[in-house]
Amino acid sequence: MPIRRLRDFLDTHNVRYFVISHSPAYTAQEIAAAAHVPGKMMAKTVMVSIGGKMAMAVLPASRHLDFELLRALSGSQDVELAEEKEFSGLFPECEIGAMPPFGNLYGMEVYADDELDDADEITFNAGAHTELLRLSWSDYKKLVNPLMARLSQKL
Repeated sequence: MPIRRLRDFLDTHNVRYFVISHSPAYTAQEIAAAAHVPGKMMAKTVMVSIGGKMAMAVLPASRHLDFELLRALSGSQDVELAEEKEFSGLFPECEIGAMPPFGNLYGMEVYADDELDDADEITFNAGAHTELLRLSWSDYKKLVNPLMARLSQKL
């Protein structure tokens, strides 16, 4: 697993997690299908720039980020989708687009869609386009402490 930092963090906090290997897939919906995970339990990480600072928006794979809702939650009108060149260097141990939703490990704010509260567990990219991690939603919330609100719309 390319993301040793995340595994060490979870192990240090005695969090139970599962590693799921799958064939290469790149979109959240493709990954969910390849790993046989329902789209609402597959959490995707969307990198955004808020007031010029990188942040993560975490939402179910089956939904789209609503930038107006994120602007309201963040209190900034300066919210936009980040380009890969803006954040690729922030996650040296990860493949581009496969960052886990643990912005706290990288010194960034994390915003999560409240629809994820309906899930007992979440599954997410673990740093590679062939590997996922599954853990309880309550453990994730406790460790990351994301700002929670409605952030998305159905695809």
